[in-house]
Amino acid sequence: MTELTELTAVRLLDGYRKGEWSPVEATRAALERAEAIQPEVNAFVRLTAEDALERARESEERWRRGEPRGLLDGVPVTVKDILLLRGAPTLRGSKAVDPAGRWDEDAPSVARLREHGAVFLGKTTTPEYGWKGVTDSPLSGVTRNPWDPARTAGGSSGGSAAAVALGAGPLSLGTDGGGSVRIPASFCGIFALKPTYGRVPLYPASAFGTLAHVGPMTRDAADAALLMDVIGHPDSRDWSALAPPPGAYAEGLVGGVRGLRVAYSPSLGGQVAVQPAVATAVRRAVERLAELGAYVTETDPDLTDPVEAFHTLWFSGAARVTQHLGPRQREVLDPGLREICTQGARYSALEYLAAVDVRMDLGRRMGRFHDTYDLLVTPALPITAFEAGTEVPKGSGHRRWTGWTPFTYPFNMTQQPAASVPVGADGDGLPIGLQLVAARHRDDLVLRAAHALYEAGVATAGRPTPSGS
Repeated sequence: MTELTELTAVRLLDGYRKGEWSPVEATRAALERAEAIQPEVNAFVRLTAEDALERARESEERWRRGEPRGLLDGVPVTVKDILLLRGAPTLRGSKAVDPAGRWDEDAPSVARLREHGAVFLGKTTTPEYGWKGVTDSPLSGVTRNPWDPARTAGGSSGGSAAAVALGAGPLSLGTDGGGSVRIPASFCGIFALKPTYGRVPLYPASAFGTLAHVGPMTRDAADAALLMDVIGHPDSRDWSALAPPPGAYAEGLVGGVRGLRVAYSPSLGGQVAVQPAVATAVRRAVERLAELGAYVTETDPDLTDPVEAFHTLWFSGAARVTQHLGPRQREVLDPGLREICTQGARYSALEYLAAVDVRMDLGRRMGRFHDTYDLLVTPALPITAFEAGTEVPKGSGHRRWTGWTPFTYPFNMTQQPAASVPVGADGDGLPIGLQLVAARHRDDLVLRAAHALYEAGVATAGRPTPSGS
């Protein structure tokens, strides 16, 4: 008997079309899985079971008539609790947000999902305001890794990654301001894409400004392409949204990597210490790209670590998002968030603009780099998942989460599309991610190369065993 929670969205839809199973069956299975994994993994802030089943029944009737509403009719999806979902509070991982409110509007990406008939299972966990690369918060506690609950799921979209990895819906919407879909995807063994900035509209605008992206978190690249075909269209509420893409991402997956010019940077020119297991898995995947016909060159982009400029932009954004809070509300904030807000409030306008200059120069250099290379390949992270409940690995010497994410946040500064692809596991069975990066507006190339890795059997971390199943 087919286990519905193990199927991709593409496969679920094919089954709906053929009458092999129904949206109600798929939704019930996903909800049961979500309830089973919640006590150990803590992926959800809330489940919206009653609404989900109602939407699934409506979808089932449309499929019965042969009139599906859109590209995702009846597919169970989850939404990170940073994005507005009509009818459900969006608390952003914070006790400082009042749950009593109108909550009568969808974020643009959520609205597109609703228009295409998707079934919303619920909201997934996030650190407070999505401020760090792991997922724990004063509001919802610690989110744990599907492969080893003693380890972190990563963040800030850790709940979404854990849900997808364990079969609580094949699709999830995450946000990424410094790696927040790619970090948990790497730690949890799933696929995630940070699209070109503006490709997926965002409303309300993020306090982290143009560092913040919305992206798909999925079982594979084909599901991500399908999801991008739904959410990657402009919305009048986001003045920085891009025009519609020139074609369907799902149709652009074919063609493989033959002839693509691939730059492989194993450690950003020796700037990053990479765990041996991670280095080996990524190199093996790169060798497979060459076997598939890509022209691979081991080389490094002109990428001086921009962490101080990133901190100026990121900490200033954190100060801005909490600016309205009174003294009592500040007392209940995550202590780490409170600390960076204090630091961010001290920056001057000139310091902020100097960080913008660093960002613009970095973007120019990466633009020139992609005149020569179609794709850049790096590890997604230099490490595998560490102990849950801490911002940095114990004994690492890092002060902030950016210390162990040197491959991710630079590409938020440049606004380029970047994805994490699972390419194996370390000796403890913990997933390893490879990062694919392309020039701005070439999301299609990232998805196409990732799909080629899945088709070749390279992109895999296996599947964790959910507790209680």
